[in-house]
Amino acid sequence: MAANTTVIDHPLVQHKITLLRDKDTQPVIFRLLVREISQLMLYDATRDQKLVDREIKTPMTGMTAPVLADPRLVLVSIMRAGNVMLDAALELIPNAGVSHIGIYRDHDTLEAVEYYFNGPPDISERPVLIVDPMLATANSSVAAISRLKARGVHDMRMVNILAAPEGIAALDAAHPDVPLFVGAIDEHLNEKGYIIPGLGDAGDRSYAT
Repeated sequence: MAANTTVIDHPLVQHKITLLRDKDTQPVIFRLLVREISQLMLYDATRDQKLVDREIKTPMTGMTAPVLADPRLVLVSIMRAGNVMLDAALELIPNAGVSHIGIYRDHDTLEAVEYYFNGPPDISERPVLIVDPMLATANSSVAAISRLKARGVHDMRMVNILAAPEGIAALDAAHPDVPLFVGAIDEHLNEKGYIIPGLGDAGDRSYAT
């Protein structure tokens, strides 16, 4: 395992990942589980966010209390499966910026194909958290991070629910400066680039396609 990879092995995360893997879990429950797991994982992935003091008044007295510093985090979803994790993250950090990167994996070559990008104009000046349920070959993640670096982003971390050892190695080789947070590391990739034992295609299972 790469030195910059953190496995979030909290019992609640592990329990919900097992439910997520079950082939009989219906899309509505699958999406709910992705949201719950994402929020649990985000507590660790955002642990080093900066705080500043602000003067407030409680019903009892005035005080100095911490709030998230500006500029606020930008949440980056690798579409389309990342959108469920994005929604979960926005519930916790509603003032975060949002960026979407449209990348799909060519089923024949397994290479990443980009078709869309949109994000805040000041994204290079803000910390960025990238979400995508699966890190399989890592081709999409490597391409997304490369695109963000080309736009000047330098403070990034990535959150995946499941990862394959091959994907972790590929991401670490391409972007060793980007911390990775995962819920579980599975056994290997099969010949089609799917994670084994995995949970299938997270996008298809989320949206019943």
